[in-house]
Amino acid sequence: MLRFSVQLFGVTVLCLGLIWFVGSGEASNLDNETEPVLWADTVHINLDQVEGSQGEEPENPAKKRDDFLRDVKKLTHVAFNVRNNYMEDIDSEELIKAGIRGMLSDLDRFSVLMEKSQYDNLMESTHGKYEGLGMQIDARENRIIIVSPIEGTPAYRRGLRAGDIIWEINGKSTEGMTSADASKLMRGKAGTSVNLTIKRAGLEKPIEFEIERAIIELKSVNYAGVIPGTDIGYVRLSRFAEETSHELRDAVSELNDKGISSLVFDLRSNGGGLLDQAKETAELFLGNGKEIVYTKGKFENSERHYVSEKSALYPEDKPLVILVDQGTASASEIVAGAVQDWDRGLIVGNTTYGKGLVQQIFPISNDGSMALKLTTAKYYVPSGRCIQKPETQVKRGSRAAREMEEEAEEEAADSMTVSEDEIYYTNGGRMVYGGGGIVPDVEIERDLWKPIEINLERQSMFFDFAVQYVADHPDLTADFEVTDEVVQQFRAFTEEKEFDYTSTLEAAYEDMLSTMEEEEKTEAFQPLLDSLRAQIEMEKEADFDRSLDYIKRTIKREIIAAVAGETGVYETVILQNDKTIQRAIEILHADGEYTRQMASGMEKPSLN
Repeated sequence: MLRFSVQLFGVTVLCLGLIWFVGSGEASNLDNETEPVLWADTVHINLDQVEGSQGEEPENPAKKRDDFLRDVKKLTHVAFNVRNNYMEDIDSEELIKAGIRGMLSDLDRFSVLMEKSQYDNLMESTHGKYEGLGMQIDARENRIIIVSPIEGTPAYRRGLRAGDIIWEINGKSTEGMTSADASKLMRGKAGTSVNLTIKRAGLEKPIEFEIERAIIELKSVNYAGVIPGTDIGYVRLSRFAEETSHELRDAVSELNDKGISSLVFDLRSNGGGLLDQAKETAELFLGNGKEIVYTKGKFENSERHYVSEKSALYPEDKPLVILVDQGTASASEIVAGAVQDWDRGLIVGNTTYGKGLVQQIFPISNDGSMALKLTTAKYYVPSGRCIQKPETQVKRGSRAAREMEEEAEEEAADSMTVSEDEIYYTNGGRMVYGGGGIVPDVEIERDLWKPIEINLERQSMFFDFAVQYVADHPDLTADFEVTDEVVQQFRAFTEEKEFDYTSTLEAAYEDMLSTMEEEEKTEAFQPLLDSLRAQIEMEKEADFDRSLDYIKRTIKREIIAAVAGETGVYETVILQNDKTIQRAIEILHADGEYTRQMASGMEKPSLN
């Protein structure tokens, strides 16, 4: 019993001691020789940093440390008594995990306990590679379906298609299997093989595939090319991983060689990644010696400045437009903020997510099964704006969240004007705004999906229809267009699949019906209810026609994806129809519009 108590005390002290002793935002490396790896996105952290030097000790450090250890002892006593005296058996490991999560509950939402599976997923997305077959899969209708084979991978080269059902993996049925379980079976050492039994639309018998695993590289640059009908370059970047800067440098160099007049750089829905890759990305557009971002935390030595060390690859005299949205976060915000602060380009889209936290990871178990992901500093762009939005920092339900809600209510009752503390200036004197995230120079109205559109996507109606349509029309090419006949076939398909959804009006009707049932008034209002029900069904029929443009675009997207892959989707759908890209093209094509927008700066959206 004494030995267990000592062990439990040791674990708790280790957990809390790491937080106490490692306060610096810039801890030293394990070997003290290489530059630490920093992350700047919604989940990533600094893996190589461990205990390091602190700043100046606070007053009476010995007393504070003694107080701290006395508090640790309280935790130990609680854990010991719960483990040994609670009325039921307690899993000591789960007890300790719960204690750690409790300690972190009032910190920011990104300071969390990481377990091995989370760590492994982090590494995969960071390195941008894994060993397997190379396809996106999902569990649907009790089986595993291929959503999309990744171009250039073994799955793609062997002819697997979107919509193929994986019936067996190495002879094991996929019935009831989760996508995670299927991934484990299909992944393995490069050079080894896996046998798949595939059921494909249009074929009566299953097809057998033996596919050799390989190292699958996940690209950061999804597409790079010249927008059809223009001399404007376009690059879509989905994340910041280890090879991002190399991919980008190749893409921008190729576009330079094609003589583009301007560039649209798409960072929408890019959740971030490695900080060094954000720095190298910004260097492609900013001249040598320009600050890109700096960090600042509790201690003086957590302040660190990152400055461009290379000449710009994309010519500084050519227009640049960066596209952002509410999904643009961290490393992406660093790049957009630096470009905006140096008046190097125009930011177009929606205000970004506002995730600007420096994070480190501290191992808290000898077997690597658990680690502490802890926020140690914040990111600031050159104008001094902090990227972090206060509301995206706190954990839901925490004390900090409750306090913030109370403060927001008080402020809403006061003034609707912009605080001077939120006003900053770019290098050229343009006014920009703080408060978290990057506010674009040109705001684009956000698309709001209607209930029918959300549910058609959620229930895989477009994807499933495309699989069947391509199987019935094997000679389709990338110049496919959605005709009225195709729309009618799609509508019939949804009816055959018994597609249904709850419209906004229907949801209100059901709330009213529920109230009437509680009040026992249903019979009295039955004629009215019947009339409303009939009107709702008519409205739902009309919803299809009101969303016709969206439906046509999405049918085309899914069919082109099956026929011509991701490249085809960009060239024939996205670059032709995306309204944010179209606005960027207008700005770059209209005589003097880009210069005027750059000179005029921004207008802060009115608060309401």
